[in-house]
Amino acid sequence: MSIRLRFTLLYTIILAVTLAFLGSTVYAIQARSTMNRGRQTLVTFARRMVEARRFTLGSGRRLPQARPTPEAGLSPLPGPDFGGVREPFRDQELYFELRGEDGAIIQRSVNLNDQTLPLTEAGKRALQAGQPWMETVSIRGERVLMYSEPIRLASGGVEIVQVARSLADVSATLTLLRSILFIAISIVVLAAFGIGWFFAGLMLRPIARITATAQTIGVEQDFGRRVEHRGPNDELGRLVTTFNTMLSQLQGAYRRIEQALQMQRRFVADVSHELRTPLTTIRGNIELLRRFPPIDADDQLAVVTDIAGETDRLIRLVNDLLMLEHSDAGQRLRSEAVRIKPLVEEACHQVAVLDPGREIACAEVDDVAVFGDRDALRQVLLILLDNAIKHASGDIRVATTQDAGQVAIRIRDSGPGIPPDMLPLIFERFQRGDDARVKPGTGLGLSIAKALIEAQKGTIEVESQVGQGSVFTVRMPQAEMSKL
Repeated sequence: MSIRLRFTLLYTIILAVTLAFLGSTVYAIQARSTMNRGRQTLVTFARRMVEARRFTLGSGRRLPQARPTPEAGLSPLPGPDFGGVREPFRDQELYFELRGEDGAIIQRSVNLNDQTLPLTEAGKRALQAGQPWMETVSIRGERVLMYSEPIRLASGGVEIVQVARSLADVSATLTLLRSILFIAISIVVLAAFGIGWFFAGLMLRPIARITATAQTIGVEQDFGRRVEHRGPNDELGRLVTTFNTMLSQLQGAYRRIEQALQMQRRFVADVSHELRTPLTTIRGNIELLRRFPPIDADDQLAVVTDIAGETDRLIRLVNDLLMLEHSDAGQRLRSEAVRIKPLVEEACHQVAVLDPGREIACAEVDDVAVFGDRDALRQVLLILLDNAIKHASGDIRVATTQDAGQVAIRIRDSGPGIPPDMLPLIFERFQRGDDARVKPGTGLGLSIAKALIEAQKGTIEVESQVGQGSVFTVRMPQAEMSKL
C-alpha cells in the first residue's frame, strides 16, 4: 500500500469517525428533544383531564366525550380509513381513557374506537402509590407513548387518567433524519477521500520526482541530475535539498573513485613496465651465464655486475613502492619542532658525495624551526637534492624564508627546466620527462616527497622555465625556537 493511499485512508477514516460522532450526537439530541416534546404534550393534556375530572366530581356532571387536539404545535394528521372508521394509533392524535378505582373504563376518547389502553403491573403499583407513570407500549404492532396519572378520591380510592400518543411519526422523523445523516456523511466522506487523494498526490509529488531521479541515476549512472522543487522550504523542500546535496556529494565521490581507479590502473601498468625491464635484463644475463661452453671470465664479471645493478634498481623500486603504500595508508608522522638549518646542511653534505664537483649552497638557510617529522623532512630534502643533481648541471642553492607563520624551503637548480605540459604531472607517480628516462631512477621520488609533506600538513610546489632551471618550494608550519 502506497504512502499516498495510507495517508488518504487515514485522513478519511478520521473524518468519517468525526462525522459519525457528530451525526450520532445530533441524532441523539434530536431524538431526545422529540421524545421530550411528546412527553410534555401528554403530561399537559393529562393534567387538564385530571382538572376536568376533579371539576366533574365536584359538580356532579359527566365528562363529555371529545376528540382531543394535540398540544405544543403538533398538528393532527388524518389516519387511514378502514370502512369509514379510522384505525387508532396510525396518526398523531392524542388518545384519552379514564379508569375507575376498580379498573373499569369510565370515559374514553372517541378516536379509540374499541381499543383499550393497556396498563402494566409496574404502572399499577406506581399509580396506587400516587405516582404518575410514563412508559412505551406496543399496541397492534405500533409503538405508543402512554402517560398515566392518578386521581385520589375522597373515598380513598384512585381513578386513573391515561393519555397516549403514537410514536409512528416520531419514528418516521428519526428514520428520515438518520437516513439524511447517513447519506450526507457518506457523500462528504467520499468527497473528502477524492480531495484527500488529489492533495496527497500533490504534496507527495516531490517524493515521486526523487524516486524517478534516483531510478534514472541508477540506470544511467548520471550523478549530475538534480530534483527540481519550487515549493516552500517545508519538510519536503528540505528533503529535496538534502537529496540534491547528497547527489552532489555522491557525484564528487564517484569522480574521486573514477580518478582513483584510473590512477590505480595507470599505477599497475607503470609498475609492470618498470619491473619488466630489469627482470628481462636479469633473465637475459642468467641465460648468458647458463650457456655452454661458458663465456669467458671478463664477460661473466660484466654480466654479474649488470645483474647486481638491476637488482639494486628493483630494491629501490620496491622500497619506494612500500613508502608510497605507507603514505596512502595514512601512516601517522610525528609532529615536533625541528630545526631546519642543521637538517638542510646534513642533507646537502650527504648529496654532495654523489657529485663532489657540484656546489650546493646552503648559506641562505635561516636558523628556524618547523613542526614536522625529522626523518620525513630529511627524506624529502634528499629526494629534491638528488633530483637536482641528476637533472641539472649547474650549482644548486638552498634558501629559506618566513611568511605568515610558515617557513618556505626553496631548492633552486640551473638545469634545463621542465616543459609547461609536464608541470601539472610532475608529482604523479612514474612521471618522467624525456631527458629523465635516460637517468637512473623509478619516477617515484617526487610523488613520495609530496605524500610525506602533505602528511605533515605542509605543501610542495614547483616553478620552472625551460632553459632557466626549476625551483621546488616546501612550506611547513613554523615552530618557536624556544620549544626545542
